[in-house]
Amino acid sequence: MLESDESSTTDPDSENKILLEPYEYIRTIPGKQIRPKLIKAFNFWFNIPDDKLVVIGDLVEMLHNASLLIDDIQDNSKLRRGSPVAHSIYGVPLTINAANYVYFLAMQKALTLKHPDVTQIFVEQMLELHHGQGMEIWWRDNFVSPSESEYRQMVIRKCGGLFNLGVRLMQLFAPVEIRNTYNFDRLCQLLSLLFQIRDDYCNLISEEYTNNKSYCEDLTEGKFSFPILHAVNTRETDTRIIHILKQRTQDVELKRYCVQLLHEFGSIEYTRQTCDDLAKQVYDEIDVLGGNNYLENIIQNLMEIFRQDGDDEVENGHDDDDDIEDDDTFVNDQIDDDDIDDQQTQSEENNINHKKMTTTTTNGKYHT
Repeated sequence: MLESDESSTTDPDSENKILLEPYEYIRTIPGKQIRPKLIKAFNFWFNIPDDKLVVIGDLVEMLHNASLLIDDIQDNSKLRRGSPVAHSIYGVPLTINAANYVYFLAMQKALTLKHPDVTQIFVEQMLELHHGQGMEIWWRDNFVSPSESEYRQMVIRKCGGLFNLGVRLMQLFAPVEIRNTYNFDRLCQLLSLLFQIRDDYCNLISEEYTNNKSYCEDLTEGKFSFPILHAVNTRETDTRIIHILKQRTQDVELKRYCVQLLHEFGSIEYTRQTCDDLAKQVYDEIDVLGGNNYLENIIQNLMEIFRQDGDDEVENGHDDDDDIEDDDTFVNDQIDDDDIDDQQTQSEENNINHKKMTTTTTNGKYHT
């Protein structure tokens, strides 16, 4: 078989560098690395080998950054982590291709774990992620306000997709007594809900969020975030918020008026109380699973924004789903591999003394 001149001279590494420029761009913009921190925190329970931990952490971060490339296009975002979004620099077609390319590079990396269940877990969780993302887009584009229950199920799928991917892959390599005794589904669900609802809150309240993205970007997007759906569903006869949402406005004064309405309707306070309740449930679940100071530290740090927000105004907030890590400076110091190793024996002893968890279903039914 004859080979073309091109096939013999092409440099795959050079081509990959070109194709992955949008991904490398977003990857090198400083973020807060919350997912690697969470994976390290979960490894306090699992105690999997370092080589497996590195692979799982890398592939989850690859998927996360790739999903942000797509998310910014779908949301018509202008900024990501305070910098222009990738598609505004490299164009939409190349950015989409780069994101999809990285999805499969992540799968390729997952296969190096050499476990028969890896592919099934990877596919299942990516399907969950895209199902949740798709429903959120459908509600936005069709101006359908979901119920709170529907919203929660969407978040468990969308935000929980990567949470569960990392945790389920780690479980494959955990000691058999951990795999057979403990169910981490509920904890992952609660973390997903807390992270996303907190992010919805920050989008409307946080000044730093404004600096890193734009003021109340969710309103410009027309997104049915948690405070918005609460206001729309509890004030059905007052159509001001839904009409503002439909305009996809960039008018700052109009968006400020909308936030004022959300305060008046009690939607901001309800969101704050919901996050507080979710955090308490997370702490309870951590206790059931034998305790985990590292994960508790992460949650305490995330909840700091609500302690700063006693008068309905926040001086320090956070960026998008991946940017909630801004307050985690001390977590960088606290979640240390050596520290986790020192306490691993105690964790294993605690785990033996706790009851078996019951499985909770993550699949919800949507009524559209």
